[in-house]
Amino acid sequence: MFSSLLSSSPLFLLSLLLFLAPPTAADLLYPDCGTTGNYTTNNTYDFNLRLLLSNLTTRTFLAGGYSNATIGQSPDQIFGLALCRGDVNTSSCRSCLNTASVDILRLCPNYKAAVIWYDLCRLRYANQDFLSMTDNNPQLFLKGVDGIPDGDLFDELVQKLVKAVTDWAAFNSTRKFATGEVNFTTAFPKIYGLAQCTWDLKGFQCQQCLQWFFGQIPSWFEGERGGTMLGVRCYLRYNVSKFYQEASILRLASQLVNATAPAAPHTPDREEGNKKSMTGFVLPIIMPLVIAFMLICTICICFWRRRKSKIKLPDESIPEEITSVKSLLIDLSILRVATANFSDVNELGQGGFGTVYQGILPDGRQIAVKRLTISSRQGLEEMKNELALLAKLQHRNLVRLLGVCLEEQEKLLVYEYVPNRSLDTFLFDPIKSKCLRWGRRYKIIEGIARALQYLHEDSQLKIVHRDLKASNILLGADMNPKISDFGLARLFGGDQTEGTTSKVVGTLGYISPEYAMRGHFSTKSDVYSFGVLVLEIVTGRNNSDPSEDLLSYTWDKWSEGRSLEILDPALGHHCQGSEVLKCIQIGLLCVQDNPSDRPNMSTVVLMLNSNTVSHKAPSKPALCTRKSRGAYDHNLSRPIPMSPNEMSITELEPR
Repeated sequence: MFSSLLSSSPLFLLSLLLFLAPPTAADLLYPDCGTTGNYTTNNTYDFNLRLLLSNLTTRTFLAGGYSNATIGQSPDQIFGLALCRGDVNTSSCRSCLNTASVDILRLCPNYKAAVIWYDLCRLRYANQDFLSMTDNNPQLFLKGVDGIPDGDLFDELVQKLVKAVTDWAAFNSTRKFATGEVNFTTAFPKIYGLAQCTWDLKGFQCQQCLQWFFGQIPSWFEGERGGTMLGVRCYLRYNVSKFYQEASILRLASQLVNATAPAAPHTPDREEGNKKSMTGFVLPIIMPLVIAFMLICTICICFWRRRKSKIKLPDESIPEEITSVKSLLIDLSILRVATANFSDVNELGQGGFGTVYQGILPDGRQIAVKRLTISSRQGLEEMKNELALLAKLQHRNLVRLLGVCLEEQEKLLVYEYVPNRSLDTFLFDPIKSKCLRWGRRYKIIEGIARALQYLHEDSQLKIVHRDLKASNILLGADMNPKISDFGLARLFGGDQTEGTTSKVVGTLGYISPEYAMRGHFSTKSDVYSFGVLVLEIVTGRNNSDPSEDLLSYTWDKWSEGRSLEILDPALGHHCQGSEVLKCIQIGLLCVQDNPSDRPNMSTVVLMLNSNTVSHKAPSKPALCTRKSRGAYDHNLSRPIPMSPNEMSITELEPR
């Protein structure tokens, strides 16, 4: 039965409901035999496999808990991985892997790929190179016993605990391992948590792996006292009973329960007399030390303030509206610690302006730090001016700028960290796209529309983004969309609503026809890009694919009355047809050839949130023949690069 469940699920997920206590360390949790073929006993593949298993057991034991290896040459090449739980000693690790090496051959005989889970270790081999990927499948979900006295409090503490051990394992442990505990109730004094990744994952990759598990907790383990989520790349578990061997690495104070310490019991008079005697003896010694310490602190603070007052920004005549950038300044030393001195392990990606690193501030906030290259186009004063403007843009669907550092020739921009990367990594991936159910896609469309309405109409600044696309939409932990990368944005002042440029920049396929042909841009240019993005979200098709014209495809189906045929197959049949048709119609209206025929974003938001608004029938959209995937520079008559798929410093251009 289990094998049929595994083979019928595209993500190879298995839910096992355990009404008894969690398995002991010696218990086998589950084997999963692969689907990539079989080998013949005593042939070369069989010999290589046995050699690999022996090699993995020895290397993992010697390395302290993790190893991977490759044996043989194609077509008999085998890739393997072994991982022991981070709290077990080397002898227990070796014993578990020895058992796993025997059981995996016994339970999956002659399979060219298999994985086996124990509570203390896991072992995997395959005839395909999974070591070069971060894919966590197959996965195993184990439920605990239900019945929690205070479900809401328990869920909130679990979220707090799981987040803490996830971040610690990803960024504070070379072994990618963390345990933690948090106080709960008298019936269940503590909740225990554990997170682990394979050592070869980068920090952000480990965090992404664990956060995906974290997002499954509400749907898989609601009302349960514990849950175990096992993959081949990461492992997450929590329970009201302690299930690991060492003392907890993290001990979290529950701010959700009464933090007042109980009153000390009354002690006998003799004990009080002894305390008074001791106080009379200690005070003459302690008080001079305390006074001296306070004097030293006062002197240090005065010296620091005098030294700080001498540090001035390069231009003391900066206007009042720009001086707010001072409140954004962050010390370089803080950012060095937060990013482990800009370690490669914390690298999130690279773009045209520099490299983005993940970090954690002393107050626990996660950040993304953009380290601009020395050759970056922006000067110090221009950068200050633009940062002061960007800092005033506050909207839940815009990536928020938190700070800036301008020390030691460094130019660092600090943004809020958005954990789920960009929309395109989900939308155009055949596996991850299944996580984007229709309700979630509709909310993403709504969130992007609200952000554009804010930029175009509601903020004190009127901004045209000019590079709206799926890779510039970042997704938060709750899949809340946030527009990022204002590197090509233009600022309008006063009553200005449009502009003209001799150099067209952006991403081909998303650029409006009037901008591409004549250099005319306006808020309706963003509306066009939004329309393309809506159609991508509905269809799951990448408009940047030169082999297919998304707008032509959509219009043909719409005009033939077969609009629902363009729906992304990953959605299945779990969507509302009326909402899908509404989004297709909005998308086609937004990509009309004439800018005046496109709705403004306030109208789009109204259409998305109302079923009573009459929708104008779209006409045939603007269709552009695409010959390259870059933007086009009409000045130079040659392709120019697309904007990078990471957050970059804004290059707002006022009137």
